[in-house]
Order: sequence, then C-alpha cells, then structure tokens
Amino acid sequence: MISNNEMIRIRRQMQRRIRDVVAERRRTRQLDPTPSPASTPTPSGADQEVCVADNGPG
Repeated sequence: MISNNEMIRIRRQMQRRIRDVVAERRRTRQLDPTPSPASTPTPSGADQEVCVADNGPG
C-alpha cells in the first residue's frame, strides 16, 4: 500500500507536470501567428487549463 507521504508526493508531481504542459501550450499559442478572428477555433477540452483539487495537507 502507498503511504500518505508517497501519495502527496505523486499528487504534487502530477500537478507540476500538468502546469508545465499548460504553460508550454500557452507559450506555443503565443508564438504562433494569430489567425483571423473568424477562423479562431474555440479551445477544446484538451487545450483548457486543468485545475487539480488538492484534498490533502500541504
């Protein structure tokens, strides 16, 4: 069984990875040439920022 400390460490690592991916996507979008407003697609679920609930201490 995974200890509470190990679970917290894994959760924080996952949150860090999600934050890094979201930041990378944001940088990529800012560097890409902006398409015309009529052809701008709405962000899909994969492009939206993910907020992860932290239910543990810390």
